[in-house]
Amino acid sequence: MTTYLVTGGAGFIGSNYIHYMFQKYGDAVRIVNLDKLTYAGNLENLKEVEGRDNYTFIRADICDREAVEEIFSQNDIDRVVHFAAESHVDRSIRDPEVFVKTNVLGTLVLLNAAKAAWELPDGSFKEGKRFLHVSTDEVYGSLDEDGGYFYETTPYAPHSPYSASKASSDMLVKSYMDTYRFPANITNCSNNYGPYQFPEKLIPLIINNALQGKKLPVYGDGKNVRDWLYVEDHARGIDMVMEKGRLFETYNIGGHNERQNIQIIHIILDTLREMLPGTDPRRALVRDDLITYVEDRKGHDRRYAIAPDKIKEEVGWYPETKFEDGIRRTIQWFFEHEDWMKNVTSGNYQKYYEEMYKI
Repeated sequence: MTTYLVTGGAGFIGSNYIHYMFQKYGDAVRIVNLDKLTYAGNLENLKEVEGRDNYTFIRADICDREAVEEIFSQNDIDRVVHFAAESHVDRSIRDPEVFVKTNVLGTLVLLNAAKAAWELPDGSFKEGKRFLHVSTDEVYGSLDEDGGYFYETTPYAPHSPYSASKASSDMLVKSYMDTYRFPANITNCSNNYGPYQFPEKLIPLIINNALQGKKLPVYGDGKNVRDWLYVEDHARGIDMVMEKGRLFETYNIGGHNERQNIQIIHIILDTLREMLPGTDPRRALVRDDLITYVEDRKGHDRRYAIAPDKIKEEVGWYPETKFEDGIRRTIQWFFEHEDWMKNVTSGNYQKYYEEMYKI
């Protein structure tokens, strides 16, 4: 049985990855989920796996060296999939220090703990051990609106404290690969969407607000472009890199789904109206005039777009989910999990939302 340490497994992408792994491998894998349970970590995301003998949850901070080292000493960890990170750009602009601490120092703690557990006396590493660092396309900066793509060879040019902290963590992982030949990979993904996404991010925020007849905040002119990747496709890509990717390599995981933010909002509104029956009172609340333009985000990158050529050629991965299908699945999931949405949008989140968007 292969034992995985998944950091940030109670978050959006991490929880989807854990569900994917159990669906694919069943009892052939054991997963240790390490999560601090910040505002975006939600154990409700993993209710279906809590009773499994091959699943363990540990509440701890990746910056806590003693806690992380204890996990490695008490478990024969074969593979680390490192999702844990502060990930919201707006929050990074308000409080950069938290992002540097978690994303940079936390990654360093994990690298050191894994290195100490896996390294042999001659400086090589135990057979089969592997560390996968999950990162973002935002480390590359911004593309022109007229064309071009991010490749693994694109120079880093982060513009926000969030992307700078992720670029720094990428460089740490790369330095361990180069200096120690530490068995690792880096993946840089485009914007994810799908079930369990905390509603500070664009797609769940718009779905949730539209169903309640609330304003739909849009930064600037709404024409910033993002490349959208269905989260299950991302989980599959991570697994395939872990199984088939060349050690010490970086792989970009992109969705081939470029859309302007304002286009995303109109697609969501149209799809909601299509999916809601005429007898559902929420249908009348879903209106285009809810769209509200707000002051643009500081340092707002204009366009992201990933070319997933390398991962397709070397690993055989490609995005299977068309955006039109993925958004319908996502909306259907939110329809079926209204209690989940109510739980995560109460209390402090509402205060943050109102302060952030000044609505």
